Amino acid sequence: MPINWKKLNRKVHYWGSIICAIPIVIVISTGIILILKKEIAWVQPPTVRGEGKIPDVSFEQILTVTKSVQKAGIQSWADVDRLDIRPGKGVIKVRGKNQWEIQIDHNSLKILHVAYRRSDFIESIHDGSYFHDYAKLGVFFTERDNSICPINNRFVSIF
Repeated sequence: MPINWKKLNRKVHYWGSIICAIPIVIVISTGIILILKKEIAWVQPPTVRGEGKIPDVSFEQILTVTKSVQKAGIQSWADVDRLDIRPGKGVIKVRGKNQWEIQIDHNSLKILHVAYRRSDFIESIHDGSYFHDYAKLGVFFTERDNSICPINNRFVSIF
């Protein structure tokens, strides 16, 4: 039975276009979510304002307060990923390596807000590092390797 080259060509292009569209859909959908992350509390917890403008607490006091939050699971500084001090808003944000965020008033040490932060996870999907470290180098629209799906780089360079 002879091969119908036209039919084979259509099938290859059909499935190839779907494979090339998957990264585009992932980047666009996660990009929209990341653009709106400050508006959607599910993605990134809103910053709650504290009292005062000058922080008046020590690092040990901050660690003691964060240890008291059972959900966060912070027992030592090794469990802390970031410490974000916002003097203008009167708040200290402590983010654990497990992505739980605790917002503390930087004068009274009162816990203002505790929530799970999903923006870093969504960002890792967006840039491809969630799938594999090398995925962000080729599949997810970088100029370094356009051999996987060359149309992607042309599409992105237009915008």
